[in-house]
Amino acid sequence: MALEKIDAASLDSATTVVVATGNAHKLVEIRDILGAALPGVTFVALAQLGDFEDPDETGTTFAQNAIIKAEAAVAETGFTAVADDSGLVVDALDGEPGVYSARYAGVHGDDAANNAKLLAKMEGVADAQRTARFVSSIAFIEPNGLVTMGEGTCEGMVGRTERGDYGFGYDPLFLPDDTPGKTMAELTPDEKNAISHRFHALNDLCDKLAARGTDALAAADEGAEQGGAAAAVDAARAQATEPEQ
Repeated sequence: MALEKIDAASLDSATTVVVATGNAHKLVEIRDILGAALPGVTFVALAQLGDFEDPDETGTTFAQNAIIKAEAAVAETGFTAVADDSGLVVDALDGEPGVYSARYAGVHGDDAANNAKLLAKMEGVADAQRTARFVSSIAFIEPNGLVTMGEGTCEGMVGRTERGDYGFGYDPLFLPDDTPGKTMAELTPDEKNAISHRFHALNDLCDKLAARGTDALAAADEGAEQGGAAAAVDAARAQATEPEQ
């Protein structure tokens, strides 16, 4: 799925959210889910606005890396930005691949190599010990620095063979508890969006945005006047330093 370039000057900053990704699949997932809570908002991928250098993901948790990516997108574009950091946590591998999920085999985004490495490391692991979960942390950061976080998981098992033509990443190997007998890659996009870790994280984010009692895109000035931005950033960073469960 190709991403078409967009002229940033053609976008309304009050109704635009930049998704810090170059992955068209992730853009669609986030747009389809978060868009229901933010009607009238245009979601664009960061890669559609230019060729930006990826920030160093130096965090030790998904939440830390999500904040790093969202902050970089805000700095580069001036728009509100949302960034997801997610990955697969396998119990038998003491949490691997974790925050290194996208570059588990050494090259970022090489799904085939990552899946092959995972299968090799899981060889000989009994079915009962193949428990795992997808974890997603989502950072929604406004131009004034106000941070809102969403967290979600999807429990399941690591399969023994790749199956399915949908999705990306580890989807062909992951068997969600919510869809017995089917890998994540055998689910249609709508089916996946109804159970995925990103779905749960985005719902959590939506609930938190609603709880603020403000329009998340139009209230940047209000948040700054109340001194809430700095406090929210500090709180989000403190939460992000907690170990992943």
